[in-house]
Amino acid sequence: MIVPMLKYTFIAYHLDYDKFLNDIRDIGVLDIVEKIGDSRSFSKDKLDYFKSVKQISNFLEKQKLSALQEIKEIEDDLKRRNVDIELKNIIHKKWPEVYSEHLEPYNKKLTQIRFEYYRDKFANKDLPKPALTGKEIFEKVIKYRDRLDAEVQYDLILNKALVKARPWGDFSIETIQKLKENNVDIRLYVSSEKRFDKKWHELYNIEIINISSPFVYFALVTTPGEEIEIDAEEVTIPEETISQVEKRKLERFEDITIIEQELNYIALNYTEELRNYLLELEENIDFTNVLSNTESAVEDNVRIIEAYVPKNETAQLDEYLNQNTIAYFIEKPNPDDKIPIKQKNNRFAKLFEPIGELFSLPAYSELDLTAYFAPFFMMFFGFCLGDVGYGIFILAGASLYKRKAKPDLKPILTLAQYLGIGTIILGTLTGTFFGINLLEVESLGNFRNIMLEGQNVFYLSLAVGTLQILFGMALKAVNSYRSMGWQYAMSPVGWIIIMLGIVDVAITKLVPGFNWYIIYTGTAIVIAFSDPTAGVFGRLGKGLWELYGVTGIFGDILSYVRLFALGVSGAILGFVVNTIGMQVFHSAPIIGPILAGVFLIVGHAANLLISSLGSFVHPMRLTFVEFYKNAGFTGGGKEYKPFRNKLLINKENNL
Repeated sequence: MIVPMLKYTFIAYHLDYDKFLNDIRDIGVLDIVEKIGDSRSFSKDKLDYFKSVKQISNFLEKQKLSALQEIKEIEDDLKRRNVDIELKNIIHKKWPEVYSEHLEPYNKKLTQIRFEYYRDKFANKDLPKPALTGKEIFEKVIKYRDRLDAEVQYDLILNKALVKARPWGDFSIETIQKLKENNVDIRLYVSSEKRFDKKWHELYNIEIINISSPFVYFALVTTPGEEIEIDAEEVTIPEETISQVEKRKLERFEDITIIEQELNYIALNYTEELRNYLLELEENIDFTNVLSNTESAVEDNVRIIEAYVPKNETAQLDEYLNQNTIAYFIEKPNPDDKIPIKQKNNRFAKLFEPIGELFSLPAYSELDLTAYFAPFFMMFFGFCLGDVGYGIFILAGASLYKRKAKPDLKPILTLAQYLGIGTIILGTLTGTFFGINLLEVESLGNFRNIMLEGQNVFYLSLAVGTLQILFGMALKAVNSYRSMGWQYAMSPVGWIIIMLGIVDVAITKLVPGFNWYIIYTGTAIVIAFSDPTAGVFGRLGKGLWELYGVTGIFGDILSYVRLFALGVSGAILGFVVNTIGMQVFHSAPIIGPILAGVFLIVGHAANLLISSLGSFVHPMRLTFVEFYKNAGFTGGGKEYKPFRNKLLINKENNL
């Protein structure tokens, strides 16, 4: 349901206005009315700064997880009494390039730095934690990240220098320079193996330095000014040898590792402080936004502001206003205003609110359909997945993970539990267990009588679709009666009568001979009440046009065939996985059963993931298109966002 709102208008003296805003922010129930056309008084620079801090806060959250993982690795190694960790494949997080062909120096350096930081900072309980403000933390992280980016870019340059120097190995730059001073030039060439001419050895003073297929790297000793004709590419002598580049790369690796450990330390110790700083900035933006929606009066001595308050949360606000003699008045919201929406549903329906919000919040003047589509959604998910085994797996997995999950994840896991229960129920009805057709399991005996064959499942999907569409029409009638009057509720009532008559003519035949009169009665009601504000001829024309919509209703009903189709496709894939698994099982005496087990696990896991995605998306489609349309859902509601003290709420949640 939608919580009723009251509109408050406050009148405050300008010198007391800031205190008044701080007080009502602590109460935290007012959704401030935004004035159309008002420009935000806070600058773009403030918003950009807030976004930057938020980005760094998210970065630290991820860095904290990485730091905890590294600490766990070190502690595991210490438990095994193996402090000298020998890590393989030293690859930096920023790019997928191995530092060197010789990993041992990097292994030792990484192990040394990580262990020193663990011993001196991470595991040292007596180490005092320096007091830093949120701004200082932000600037410190920015500084480290800039340094890290610079080191990474420099290391990329060294990588190119390493590639250039590697074919020539280690040599003495000083010796080459001395030779040049004594009229001896050393020139370097690269040639393909095919084009390298062995006669060059006889003609010139050549020394092959390296052969790395398909290239030959060689040096030519000449005197200054000597003319040489060799069909090969001359390259400049590297400014540094490979050992010199390796040394600088190891220094960069050490700097990068130290920076990462410093970021780990900040993430482990200051994440909460930066999060609170972010909340402070957000509060400042909210406060400025409230000021921008404030009107001035009486020569700028009076401040006037409007806000919406949930009707059931006014007690604390009224008490504060009466104690502080704040001038105010209350009125019911104008239906044409943009009234914020706050939903209040039971524990079951509340789980489905995020699903409804994916489409839109309801308008203030209409019904909140969450509680009405929730049971159908649960049933549709089970219908599409339609496998008892998959349902048990979802229910068990969500239940186990829920024990250790964070509070904000528990509602999602509870929703998964309900979807698992729906899958178990509908899977039992359709008779499938991990791709096994339970109707063919004779040991189940009379229990199989509750299971449906394929054709009956097809008819059931249509019946469920018809039921939901009729239910949606009934809700449309109720909502129209509440918001506009009984005449506006008659048209959906007429459609319900028409649909019931058609169902009786085609299927049930409960009142043979009379069912056509039911259809005629419903048709007359639709025509008569198609537009209560129009005249006789207007109603007749609009009513006939509205009757054309019966084709759309039948199209909506046929859309529910997807429930049957998805269930069948998932069952077929499960059956295929089982068939192939059994073939693998009998293929070899020992390895066959092992491979079959692996294949069955992987195959059913893949089928579960694919089928679960379809089982979630298609019920949403049926809800948002077929059900919402026939229920007359308009949507477009604005989320209720109270002006509140976010820091105070954060502290209360952490207690």
